[in-house]
Amino acid sequence: MTANSMKSSSKPVAVNGRKYDWPKAPLVVICCDGSEPEYMEIALAEGLMPNLKRMIAKGENARGLCVIPSFTNPNNLSIVTGAPPAVHGICGNYLIDPVTGLETMMNDPKWLRAPTIFEKFQQAGAKIAVVTAKEKLRLLLGKGLAFNGTAICFSSERADKATLKENGIEGVCETVGMTVPEVYSAELSEFVFAAGVKLLASMKPDVMYLSTTDYVQHKYAPGSKGANNFYKMMDGYLGQLDTQGAIVVIVADHGMKPKHLANGEPDVIYLQDALNKKFGSRTTKVILPITDPYVQHHGALGSFATVYVKGPAIAEIANFISKQPGIDVVLDRAQGCARFELPEDRMGDIIVISGGTTGSKVIGTSREKHDLSGLNEPLRSHGGLTEQTVPVIVNRRVQNLPKPLRNFDAFYVGCNCISET
Repeated sequence: MTANSMKSSSKPVAVNGRKYDWPKAPLVVICCDGSEPEYMEIALAEGLMPNLKRMIAKGENARGLCVIPSFTNPNNLSIVTGAPPAVHGICGNYLIDPVTGLETMMNDPKWLRAPTIFEKFQQAGAKIAVVTAKEKLRLLLGKGLAFNGTAICFSSERADKATLKENGIEGVCETVGMTVPEVYSAELSEFVFAAGVKLLASMKPDVMYLSTTDYVQHKYAPGSKGANNFYKMMDGYLGQLDTQGAIVVIVADHGMKPKHLANGEPDVIYLQDALNKKFGSRTTKVILPITDPYVQHHGALGSFATVYVKGPAIAEIANFISKQPGIDVVLDRAQGCARFELPEDRMGDIIVISGGTTGSKVIGTSREKHDLSGLNEPLRSHGGLTEQTVPVIVNRRVQNLPKPLRNFDAFYVGCNCISET
């Protein structure tokens, strides 16, 4: 019996309460960051993605829902664990540490409470390749992997620093044929795709994950020249992955919407300022989970916030917030975590989602704390309910898709729902 046939006859791999069959061919899951469905729909209609059109014709072009908050880290970790944040614990990019009480980034692997699909498949004998655009995700995605020759995990951002010990690979730039791109560039994502094509051919992984950055989607609207150029580029790499025989599943971590007024100014409610004026500066603390080291393209403005309250006035404060223009959802911690499948110990006393009638409203803390000097175009951002719909595209016929379909079903679809090879 060959190694491949032994693998294909292996028992399903159990991860976080789900069972995953061994994929019928190399499985490549792509998380195209911020890819509002309209981006690819317009590019397809304009003939810019012939490879994707061919893949859809023999496969599936569906829609699913991402997790809330519709931010990068919660959704990437949901995709790679096959579970919502209540299970894996990553509920944003930023939080108040419940142990220390200090505001902190949630990039350290210690925050991840559940094993990844990669970890469990490697333990079952699979070869794993993970390439992400930004270093902020790399440690989380690679948690539990043994870099023993059967796993690779690195970021475009620090590809030139990759080592065998820390990443399972060295000489990445030479292998890919690209230098390390600027962080704020479309090329940071192109490096991910180019690396994926090279690794699929050379390493022949059983399971691969490619996660891009949403620089382009923050900057360019669907159908614009900048957006169309990006998706035309992406299509070339999709064609190469498809022709190598991989099962390709494309999802997004979240959508992306315009978040500005008619004059181009960001449509912001500075919630901390409003709360300070009403209740005093020592009563509340607004945390924006979108906050990360890469704020140039969104100014730390998104449509989700959590509010910590000092004292018993939670209901009164929640009622005040609910009356602010552009606020869609105000729930206490228990209600919000139950509705959105979030870990209660990592959220504030109140959960707030903005949008308004146009979907454009975002939440800030205090006006003076947001540096918007890097916003050279009208703000486009995410975090709320209006950015929850994402594409779920597969290059093979599928059957028995999960209902409702979620972006974190991507690996399950690639393993369990492929009806033909």
